[in-house]
Amino acid sequence: MRIALPRWAGTLAVKAAVFITVMCCALAALLGMLVHVSVTNQTVEQARDLALSRLEDTTKAFEAGDALPPGAGVDPAGLPESLRALAVAGRRGTVVDSHQGRPIMWAAGPAAGHRALAVEVDYSQQSRTIAGLDQSILWSSGLAIGATALVGAFAVTRVTRRLHGTARVARRISGGDLDARVDDPRTKDPTRPQDEVAAVAAALDTMASTLQSKLLSEQRFTADVAHELRTPLTGLHAAAELLPPGRPTELVRDRVAALRTLTEDLLEISRLDTGREKQEVDTEELGALAGRVVRASGTDTEVRIVRDARVETDRRRLERVLGNLVANAHKHGGPPVVLTVDGPVVTVRDHGDGFPEYLVAHGPQRFRTEGGAKGHGLGLTIALGQAEVLGARLSFVNAVDGGAVATLTLPAEGRGAHDRPKGPL
Repeated sequence: MRIALPRWAGTLAVKAAVFITVMCCALAALLGMLVHVSVTNQTVEQARDLALSRLEDTTKAFEAGDALPPGAGVDPAGLPESLRALAVAGRRGTVVDSHQGRPIMWAAGPAAGHRALAVEVDYSQQSRTIAGLDQSILWSSGLAIGATALVGAFAVTRVTRRLHGTARVARRISGGDLDARVDDPRTKDPTRPQDEVAAVAAALDTMASTLQSKLLSEQRFTADVAHELRTPLTGLHAAAELLPPGRPTELVRDRVAALRTLTEDLLEISRLDTGREKQEVDTEELGALAGRVVRASGTDTEVRIVRDARVETDRRRLERVLGNLVANAHKHGGPPVVLTVDGPVVTVRDHGDGFPEYLVAHGPQRFRTEGGAKGHGLGLTIALGQAEVLGARLSFVNAVDGGAVATLTLPAEGRGAHDRPKGPL
């Protein structure tokens, strides 16, 4: 069974903070254990030497028949059985035990008659010393762990903040903002150390600059080619109109018209690529505008108005978007083609084979068609560009039961003041 972790649990900052904390705890535990063992051994050894020294004096007094000093006796009460057995066996030893509610260091040795001669040394001070040491170790370890974790979190946060900034710039670039740059100050000052984050930021800025220059070159090339073709095509069109009627003349005029359309499309794309296109806003009835587009296309597209809407938009650009969607549906899709108006949302659906997978995943790409389809692939590209000028969202999906569906969603501020259910036009 997999356990779902919270979203923040996978961040670099949290992972680094957990790693630092765990390492600090392990290091503090190791150092504390070493100090505890060392001090405890030293304290116990000193108490043992004292107890054995007193046992030596007590043994001399016992053998001389003198009175035993305080804290000494033969088989005294409270003597641990293990130490008593050791003494009866003829050996000396010490042990720490609790007697009458206080810690005692016992030392015992053999006495006449298989008895044990023992002395007791108060071990309270040593016990308090070890307990105080353990408490000091815990407090100092906690403070050290907290301070290290804070410093580590601060250092990691600075790095992750720079990484997040680089990621935001990368997303802006992928969204079309080729002017976005990280501009990490470390990449501009050669005297400052260059870390890995600065290297990534510098590489991203270089990539964006290179990409921008290549796109600008492509845009200039497209515009220049379109402008250069426009003049000879105008003359060619005029010459074709002077040709005598006949099938060859019709073919020439058809190809010249196709070239003029391609040239105008290229010019329109070059203008859209500049990002300087501005819309001329006016109030439009969306249902009526959709009807005009369909009639101008000369196709048998069905118009369905679920909810009409009055929108603030650029009529010419909106007609261009809808006209291209309708033309694409008839050229590459299958009948019937239905244009539906539902408030500020307009959908154009056909019942053909659907959009290619690359188009659904990445959007339309100029000069790319699949399946032997005719055309230069600029219609949907222009529709997408004009929709962006309108501030609208244009999406492409395939219907579950077959067919391609293009959905144009006009901006929220353009939603109409009236909703009137209507039937097909």
